[in-house]
Amino acid sequence: MKVVATTRNTQGTSASRSLRRANKVPGIIYGGKGQPVNIEIEHNPLFHSLRKEKFHASILDMELDGRSERVLLRDFQMHPYRPIVLHIDFQRVTEDQKVHMSVPLHFVNQEHSPAVKESGGLISHILSEVDVACLPKDLPEFIEIDLSGLRAHETIRVRDLKLPAGVTPVLKGKENPVVVSVSIKGEEEVVEEVAAVIPAAEVPATAQKAPVAAAPAVPEKKEKEKGADKEKKK
Repeated sequence: MKVVATTRNTQGTSASRSLRRANKVPGIIYGGKGQPVNIEIEHNPLFHSLRKEKFHASILDMELDGRSERVLLRDFQMHPYRPIVLHIDFQRVTEDQKVHMSVPLHFVNQEHSPAVKESGGLISHILSEVDVACLPKDLPEFIEIDLSGLRAHETIRVRDLKLPAGVTPVLKGKENPVVVSVSIKGEEEVVEEVAAVIPAAEVPATAQKAPVAAAPAVPEKKEKEKGADKEKKK
C-alpha cells in the first residue's frame, strides 16, 4: 500500500490545528538510518486507508517529497468522537533488521470442526492478533488458523500456531497465551439446574445461616412492680 506525504516545516499546537483545518494530518517518520522527520498527509485518503486491515500489518511504500521510503504504521490518534485523524507515526524499515508487529489472525473451517459438528461446542476466539518478530521480507499480512481438527474442550495456544518461515512469536519466558478455546453448550446450565433442585437440608450446616433469636421482651406490668418494690425497701 502507498502513502503520499510531504515534509512539514512548522511545529507546535497552533501549526497542527492549522493543518487539520486544511484537511491534513500532522505526523512523523522515524527510525532506520535517518533522522526523524515531521510530515503532513492528506486526511481523507489516510482515513480510508486506516479502515483496512492490511494498512496496519504491512510494509507500506511512502512517497515523501518525491523519494521512496519503506515504513510501518506505528501509532495514530483519533478524535474522541469525530471521524478525524489527529496524528500519525511511521517507522522506517531496513531490510536487515527484524521488526516487531501485531499480525491479525484469520480463523477458517470452524464450522467443519468436530467440536462444532459432533459436540455442539462453542468456539471462542480469545486473541484476534499476535505479536511476531521477523525480517521485513517475511512479514505476513495475516496468519491463518485452520480449526477443522479442533475437538471439544481443546485449546490452541500461541506456541501451537504454524507460523510462516522466518516468523517467531514475541513471548516472555514461558508465556503461552490461549488463542482459541472450546466449551460445550449446556454444561453450565446443567450445573445451575442441579444446584437449584438440591433441598436446603442437604446443604452442609456450615453453609446455612442460623436465625438470630431476638431477646425476650419484658412485660410492662412486671417492670412497674419491680419499681414499686424498690420504693418500699427505701
